[in-house]
Amino acid sequence: MAHAPLAAAVWSRLRERVPAAQVLSDQADCLAYAYDNSKRVALPQAVVFALSHDEVVAVVQTCHEFSVPLTVRGRGTNTTGATVPVAGGIVLSLERMNRILRVSPGDRLLICEAGCLNSEVQAAAAAHGLFWAPDPTSAAYSTIGGNLGCGAGGPRAVKYGTTRDNVLGLRAVTGDGVSIDTGCITTKGVVGYDLTRLLIGSEGTLAIITQANLKLLPLPQTQRMLRACYVDVAAAARAVARLMNQPETPSALEFMDGDAVRLAEAYQATGIPAATGALLLVEVDGREETIASSLRAVQAAADGEGVVELKVASSAAEAEALWACRKALSPSLRKIAPKKINEDVVVPVTRIPELVQGLQHLAQRHAIHIVNFGHAGNGNLHVNLLVDPDDPLQMQAAQACLREVFRLVLELGGTLSGEHGVGIDKRAFVGWEVAADTLKLMRQLKRSFDSRGILNPGKTLPEA
Repeated sequence: MAHAPLAAAVWSRLRERVPAAQVLSDQADCLAYAYDNSKRVALPQAVVFALSHDEVVAVVQTCHEFSVPLTVRGRGTNTTGATVPVAGGIVLSLERMNRILRVSPGDRLLICEAGCLNSEVQAAAAAHGLFWAPDPTSAAYSTIGGNLGCGAGGPRAVKYGTTRDNVLGLRAVTGDGVSIDTGCITTKGVVGYDLTRLLIGSEGTLAIITQANLKLLPLPQTQRMLRACYVDVAAAARAVARLMNQPETPSALEFMDGDAVRLAEAYQATGIPAATGALLLVEVDGREETIASSLRAVQAAADGEGVVELKVASSAAEAEALWACRKALSPSLRKIAPKKINEDVVVPVTRIPELVQGLQHLAQRHAIHIVNFGHAGNGNLHVNLLVDPDDPLQMQAAQACLREVFRLVLELGGTLSGEHGVGIDKRAFVGWEVAADTLKLMRQLKRSFDSRGILNPGKTLPEA
């Protein structure tokens, strides 16, 4: 849908506050900022590249003054449409705000602008023997601001936590154009309300994050890896419960169901036994002198009824070979279906078998191929519905199936998103999970931060 051009007064005010070289208005130039990894497309009227916090303030104040929709964006890796400007208006890109402002190894602190890539932060931290815990698949090209916006996680979250657990404070601009500083630079601090955790995961609907104080952790000296194959999902889930109920927390605990294993093995043979009905990839990290005992502990927990094979990597090359099955999965999915609807639901770890069994039932009932894998230690599974987007009947069946997937997850005490966020895709279902009175309070918070509703409209919260 085409949107009316921005008013002359808006252009005039933008020109006063932002250099012309930092503004795109031609539709051809704006097209690259009209979509994200969700493949949804909506053209903005303009794209503005901010170079500083003060420029962000100027752009937000302009949009607030004229009630112009404003969508903040990093590198567009989001999968739920959270950075697609569905209401038109202005896209504010922070990709050029990519400076690392401070690294304090003694304080385990790194302060950076929102446009820094996750990989750039990791490199800067690693130079001091430290790391930042969130490690999404898109780490090489996703921004810190984007990680904060959707509450990114990754495999290491099972031991080290998600984004919310690893940020000490933020600098941001509300939808009314007011600068705010949240949190602190210390690892303890309880003064005032915790606005830091509130803004993380809010997908740019409350305020635009421009700067982050990141909590760093010491890099482990070494890692070891185990691949555990089981006869079925139930046996693998019992092993997950054992692994998470012993003192040595794995640094990664990844799950693949039988379909995922077979697809990946057909794409690239990695030596997985034919009897495998589910697979776990377990990684432990720590000090050189203690890693052997850590590995023995997880190996003992992984062993048990239903195990087909336990294989320990004795070198980095062998570890890479064991990971090959997981890495082969995404290309194998693309090979058998032109489109995958990828959800990131979470259930209690003990209810993973019920979830997978329920998904198998839904796949049969709706004639939709569903493949499941993900972060088992958190109960966070990526549920992939494989469909042909050119088949309207199949797409209709997929949407009906998806609704039942969400119902199943909530019945099992789960949540609809663990790390991808809500964006557009799950917005209509938020009311299924969040009670009406709670949603009412959330909408009041939205108005407190953004009185005219200009920030990322059409995202995160459903209409009243």
